[in-house]
Amino acid sequence: MVVFNYLVFPGFLFATVAGLLTWWLDRKVTARVHYRVGPPWFQTFADVMKLMGKEVILPENAKRTGFLLAPIVALAAAAMASTMIGVYNWNTGISFSGDLIVFWYILAIPSIMLIVGSAAAGTPLSSVGSSREMKLLLAYEVPFIIVLAMVIFQAQTLSLGGIIKYQAAHGSIIASLSGVLGFIVVLLCVQAKMGFVPFDAPEAETELGGGILYDYSGAALGAFKLAKAMLFYTLPIFMITIFWGGVQIGNGLGILWAVLKYILIVVLITLIRNTNPRLRIDQAVKFFWGKLTILAIIAFILNVIGL
Repeated sequence: MVVFNYLVFPGFLFATVAGLLTWWLDRKVTARVHYRVGPPWFQTFADVMKLMGKEVILPENAKRTGFLLAPIVALAAAAMASTMIGVYNWNTGISFSGDLIVFWYILAIPSIMLIVGSAAAGTPLSSVGSSREMKLLLAYEVPFIIVLAMVIFQAQTLSLGGIIKYQAAHGSIIASLSGVLGFIVVLLCVQAKMGFVPFDAPEAETELGGGILYDYSGAALGAFKLAKAMLFYTLPIFMITIFWGGVQIGNGLGILWAVLKYILIVVLITLIRNTNPRLRIDQAVKFFWGKLTILAIIAFILNVIGL
């Protein structure tokens, strides 16, 4: 059963399909914002399959082990994160104390692997992208952790299943003012974790030609793209889990309601990245360590005093 959960549902296979469909939805909404038709639903699947069939070109000065191992570890971490969030929504009883902390650690691994892989490429543009990704990771994790601490304080548990049960008994966390502020903070942190505009300085195609992914090609690039697609599915589900009561898989109407919440979050992410200019890395760091951290602290304080 564990192997089935990890490889099929709600793990690797399901997260792959859901993530690629979410990526297509993102591209479709983007196209409509630009007054274009957009790609067909299978385009993201075709893109990844094409990359997986191509040769991986190794840069001349690359450190082979780090360069080739990074996308594999990133993909495995994304699959593990999607499995955890899916399983705990399916059966809250198997959630263990502290799994929220474990989940947070796993979420950081794909970003860390991007840093490791691009640094191992041994080229200037990849090195700049790696440096920017490191700064961005350190920046958005601060308000992200503060909001997680707020959720833990309110639910009095470090368990994802416990947070779902708390909301079933007391109502969704997002129904409070502190919950709304926390949701906004996490939404913007997710935007940065996904590397979307306005926080795409590490990749910056028009400036760095791809930055952290500049030297990747073929199946290695496909693995990073697939990991990103899986996170695009996993992170909105995580937001629903900690703020919006979780996904009630055993309830037909609950699943429908969760799908609507999921689509809303994905559309918000897509609209943000299509209506804002790219921030410089120093601007992004100041934003997360300044305004967003202050907003997260305000949310925490309001939560403590019962608002």
